Amino acid sequence: MGYSLSDIFFESLGNLGKENVILQTEDLTKSFNGFIAVNKVNLAIERGAIHALIGPNGAGKTTCFNLLTKFLEPSSGKILFNDMDISAEKPSQIARKGIIRSFQISAVFPHMTVLENVRFGMQRSLGSSFYFWRNINSVDVLNTRAMEALDQVDLNRFANELAVNLPYGRKRALEIATTIAMDPELMLLDEPTQGMGHEDVDLITELIKKVSKGRTVLMVEHNMKVVANIATTISVLQRGEVIAEGSYEKVSKNHQVMEAYMGTADSELQGH
Repeated sequence: MGYSLSDIFFESLGNLGKENVILQTEDLTKSFNGFIAVNKVNLAIERGAIHALIGPNGAGKTTCFNLLTKFLEPSSGKILFNDMDISAEKPSQIARKGIIRSFQISAVFPHMTVLENVRFGMQRSLGSSFYFWRNINSVDVLNTRAMEALDQVDLNRFANELAVNLPYGRKRALEIATTIAMDPELMLLDEPTQGMGHEDVDLITELIKKVSKGRTVLMVEHNMKVVANIATTISVLQRGEVIAEGSYEKVSKNHQVMEAYMGTADSELQGH
């Protein structure tokens, strides 16, 4: 008797145990005018993991990520968070449940200080964005929590610096600080090292590893060195479908994955 990928997925999910799964999709599908960008994707994000979603250009990973963060509505299928169906909910609703996407709460306001950036993100999470129009001193009560977040990403010494003056890598660290200040149960990072030089990539990689303690991270990432370094589980997409899942060592040796990356990142997959 043959088994489909869905059969294998649900069997492995049963072995993992529902209490250990924080985010799950069931046959998640998205089509645009007849074009199927994401096709019956089944994911199980383990609690406490750093789970990477990767794939060559056009694989559907960005669309899938936008579905998971509710910036797109699925055409069919389900998204479950802590076993609750969130398929029809808006980004603001899932944020209140503890799912935070980094750029949701920080595009980095350039002419605010680093501390004010984090504090403003926290105000929005508390449903008190009206404070933005009041004297900034009225929210000093949030300073301690904001400074704790800055300390976690080594930005505490830049607290009173205008965000516009930060180098690029530190701006991304500020986004992470604003995210963790909201105490997410599930933190979603979209290409956290994109456009960075080696030094900044190393900085952000170490920060992700550091702030992941005690929470779950789901990230879309193109840099295979970063993925190999910190991801506990990797799901590989091609043409909108999951073609492999597991540790870096496992997926990097998968024949379908090697073919998918041939001519693009195959050398990277084999090189780490």
